[in-house]
Amino acid sequence: MSSRGEHQTVPLSVLLKRELAIEKIEDPVIVHGQASHSKKGEDFTLLKTECQRAMGDGFTTFSVYGLFDGHNGSAAAIYTKENLLNNVLSAMPADLNREEWIAALPRALVAGFVKTDKDFQQREGWVITVASVGDSRCIFESAEGGLYYLSADHRLECNEVERERITACGGEVGRLNAGGGAEIGPLRCWPGGLCLSRSIGDMDVGEFIVPVPYVKQVKLSTAGGRMIISSDGVWDVLSAEEALDCCRGMPPDAAAAQIVKEAVQSKGLRDDTTCIVVDILPPEKPAAPLPPPKKPGKGMFKSMFRKKNSGSSSHDKEEYMEPDVVEELFEEGSAILSERLDTKYPLCNMFKLFMCAICQLEMKPGEGISILAGTSNSVKLRPWDGPFLCSSCQEKREAMEGKR
Repeated sequence: MSSRGEHQTVPLSVLLKRELAIEKIEDPVIVHGQASHSKKGEDFTLLKTECQRAMGDGFTTFSVYGLFDGHNGSAAAIYTKENLLNNVLSAMPADLNREEWIAALPRALVAGFVKTDKDFQQREGWVITVASVGDSRCIFESAEGGLYYLSADHRLECNEVERERITACGGEVGRLNAGGGAEIGPLRCWPGGLCLSRSIGDMDVGEFIVPVPYVKQVKLSTAGGRMIISSDGVWDVLSAEEALDCCRGMPPDAAAAQIVKEAVQSKGLRDDTTCIVVDILPPEKPAAPLPPPKKPGKGMFKSMFRKKNSGSSSHDKEEYMEPDVVEELFEEGSAILSERLDTKYPLCNMFKLFMCAICQLEMKPGEGISILAGTSNSVKLRPWDGPFLCSSCQEKREAMEGKR
């Protein structure tokens, strides 16, 4: 002990310990390496260094290293690599300080792992969405041999519903008059003489020739299959079965060329003839020829995806077969905009600018016209019930529906 008024002597080692205790710890230097030999291609890694996250007391830096060993394929491993970290971080409460964040991390890891597994098992899988007007067609053959139409034919000759819609809107449907009461050629819409009921850009015919597409969405199996999109130059000559059979075993580019060749050789080049072939294959397998399909019966091919009718005959019920591999998610072909945009379009917030559902023009509340106006749903229409159309798109809608 020293006498009063004299300075105490403190060992240097004690001073150093005190400084270290109050000094902020520097981030460590982290160095990583990676090595791999691949046999099945099912191992995936996630390496993220110097990630930053806002805390209640500032920012913290962390690193993430993940190894995902796929089993029975690589799909789950790939999905986990792309989603697990975000799911874990989303489970962390906001505004935690560093110590609280570290304490909450174990629980967030559990929640993130479970959410990743749950979302993976509930995800849609492989989905094809097709929108079509006119007489080009899209077909799909699954790897198991099922054959499916993914588009609608809007030729007036074969679409009674569209013929009725056009006449109800004020148009006329008939064949060319060759004189003396004789009629020739396919059914056409007048004025204009177009053979189709839906198209884009036909300005010389009535506006009841609409650009509203038929839309179908289907979920595929993981076995995949082949999709063919072709113009009428192909389908006027080849059936769906013939188009698929003539190119079986070929890669997509050669298959498309073969389909066009078959169509032109059969009846000559009467029209532009174009084809797109798309193969959808499992990621683990290299491209390989599709196996011969299980030939569906004629009735099955025609009725595939046809909507069920409670009043159909017993013969129709026997003919209809639900696809066991390709699952239909959505199908709608109405030409009425109020039916197509109503429940499928997000409602606008009444306190923000409204937006035209067609041209995306921003409008103030009260300027837009609800898509439900003038429909049977308009009885209970409220001022903020959208979606909305601007005045020019509302005029287009009225013209297409024969109301102008």
